[in-house]
Amino acid sequence: MRRGALFVLLALAGVLAGPAVRAADPLPRIVVAFANAPASAPGPAGSTGRRYSGDGYGVSQSAALLARRIASEYALHEVASWPIRELAMHCVVYEVTGGRSAATVLAALAQDPRVALAQPLNEFHTLTAPGAAPGAPPAYDDPLFDLQTNLPLLGIPEAQRRARGEGVRIALIDTAVDAQHPDLAGRILRSHSFAGARHGAGGSQRHGTAMAGIIAADANNGIGIVGIAPRAQLEVFEACWQLAPDDDAAVCNTFTVAQALAAALESGARLVNLSIGGPDDSLLAALIGTGIRRGVIFVGARADDGGFPAAIPGVFGAVGRVGANPPRAHAAPARHVLTLRPHAQYDFESGSSVAAAEITGVIALLLSATPARLGTDAIVSLLQPAPGPVSVHSAAPAVVNAAAALARLDLSQQRTCSAARGGRGDAAGCPALAGHALDVL
Repeated sequence: MRRGALFVLLALAGVLAGPAVRAADPLPRIVVAFANAPASAPGPAGSTGRRYSGDGYGVSQSAALLARRIASEYALHEVASWPIRELAMHCVVYEVTGGRSAATVLAALAQDPRVALAQPLNEFHTLTAPGAAPGAPPAYDDPLFDLQTNLPLLGIPEAQRRARGEGVRIALIDTAVDAQHPDLAGRILRSHSFAGARHGAGGSQRHGTAMAGIIAADANNGIGIVGIAPRAQLEVFEACWQLAPDDDAAVCNTFTVAQALAAALESGARLVNLSIGGPDDSLLAALIGTGIRRGVIFVGARADDGGFPAAIPGVFGAVGRVGANPPRAHAAPARHVLTLRPHAQYDFESGSSVAAAEITGVIALLLSATPARLGTDAIVSLLQPAPGPVSVHSAAPAVVNAAAALARLDLSQQRTCSAARGGRGDAAGCPALAGHALDVL
């Protein structure tokens, strides 16, 4: 990567806006990112996306001048712009004028000595499919629990006797969520929108609400269903919009997902759910890499052909099938999973999006069960499929089992404390184990 002016060039195979805008405005668009040194210290963790882009981090004069110069030299029309503090960049969305293709402009910019990287501005889609379901024995006062056949397969009833996600904050990057759903009462900490005017068909709440329900629907409230981590809190980052009124299909792009990722990193959330999939994306990979180096855990839906986000090293990829999966790709039951719909409704979901939400919920249980800071390698070890049945509620051997993972965690904590008390370490904090690394099986 070059010193000096740092560019990240992105191209859109379509346009930045949603479907209705595409029909009226077919001009191709690209995004160019310029080096943009922060003018002030970063704001406090937990500040909102709006503060992120408008209150402590602005656009330098050199970046603004360079943006205008590029527009003039390449006959581009500026549409939108946004500074990314996490990467010290300033992004500008341009329309390609004069009847040229985005590929033509990309080829020219690839030869420009100021350009460090060129890539498409990709679209990403939710990965769910329709379905219908059988049942499982009830164990809660939530009346629809007997239809949640995925929970016993994941070992959730047994696991929730040990942990329920207390104290864990999860960033959900998806469509908007119906925060007024009665089964999400107290679960949505706050919401941010980066979709602009692109609210899509049907209000764009279906997919996000469904994923939120799988992860954190309230339990034992006499209403509806049980979430996998029903005491976790969700912070919603709306980056996608719905394509049809009564369908889960939704779309987002590099620009909206980048804004959501940057804001999620600034929020301080430890766990990020990305129930979306699409092609490899260098800008988004850079943001996720920054988060991973800070200890943030990312879970993504894994498509059959890989791609973003699950193919990025360090991301937990979730699949809805059992088989020979790549490293950090974990199987979860993802057919006919009952979850939430907007306006106090319920319905079934299938697909890798569902598997990602399930794995996110299981990881939230692990994070809430120990004060030790679990790293990705430790979580990978804990999530290995159980070698055999752990109890009547446990999962099939090839599927992630929350009860088995928590049993491994407890055993590793016991070993760590035993070693510390035996004079091979500091026993302070046991059994809480504050500050101790875990000896994961």
